[in-house]
Amino acid sequence: MTADSEDRRDFLYLTGAAFGAVGVACAVAPMINSLNPAKDTLALASTEVDISAIPVGESKTVMWRGKPVFIKHRTAEEIAEARKVNVDVLPDKQSDEDRVEKPEWLVVVGICTHLGCVPVGQKTSDAHGDYDGWFCPCHGSHYDTSARIRKGPAPKNLAVPPYEFISDTVIRIG
Repeated sequence: MTADSEDRRDFLYLTGAAFGAVGVACAVAPMINSLNPAKDTLALASTEVDISAIPVGESKTVMWRGKPVFIKHRTAEEIAEARKVNVDVLPDKQSDEDRVEKPEWLVVVGICTHLGCVPVGQKTSDAHGDYDGWFCPCHGSHYDTSARIRKGPAPKNLAVPPYEFISDTVIRIG
């Protein structure tokens, strides 16, 4: 065997290996890409809400990631009531200041932390529980004006989703 035929054989081995590697990459790339979230899922990852039409003292419910989110435009009395609570007596110790970006706006996921029910209290005609916030009639959990658990079987406060104010009248949830 000559050096020329050995060089040719090495070239064929390397060319075959390169084509094989490219073929494997072309076959695996769609499988890896299929693990990325779908575009409709990414669209649900965040939502923008115009809060300019929510009067003081009223609420709005929007859907985010398939969950209800309560947006409450709190009155000065509701803010004062939430701030005067002694945090040490709460089952889930969290101050009102830790739960809001702007005191007049409370944004929480509207799912009871006991068994996943949706508490009432969004409408002015709803029962608001013993603490003028939200009430879960299924098992009797009472939430205050900062959506903190005050009475009943729920172990945690209503969750605060990640959100930010894009402007004075628009928030982005997620």
